[in-house]
Amino acid sequence: MTTINPYLNFNDNCEEAFNLYKSVFGGELRIMRFKDVPSEHAMPESEGNKIMHMELSIGQGAILMGSDTPTGMEPPRAGNNVTVAVHPTSEAEATRLFNGLSAGGQVTMPLDKTFWGAYFGMCIDKFGIHWMVNYQLT
Repeated sequence: MTTINPYLNFNDNCEEAFNLYKSVFGGELRIMRFKDVPSEHAMPESEGNKIMHMELSIGQGAILMGSDTPTGMEPPRAGNNVTVAVHPTSEAEATRLFNGLSAGGQVTMPLDKTFWGAYFGMCIDKFGIHWMVNYQLT
């Protein structure tokens, strides 16, 4: 079954925000920093402590996700600071969903295999909604 989670983008305060959310909701945090990525995908050292990806598991299967925005990307602001993350159950479903969501819109990261073991892509649909499609490969 395909699931959907909110993905929040921050301007260098993702960890602070998620610590607040954890104090409110409880749950378990998972953190990956930019300095933790494989060297062929490494960010500048100045970006190392920024959050590449953070998850807070809340309640019965809900996951709040987020990251800091790297230098050089458009800073988060109302309208681009929340993305809908879609987690399909197959690579074929990921392709179908991504193609449908990006039709008439803008592909910001083409759907492809990633170093974290996913088939992943990002787009903005024709209505201005930001989407991530992430199928976790086995």
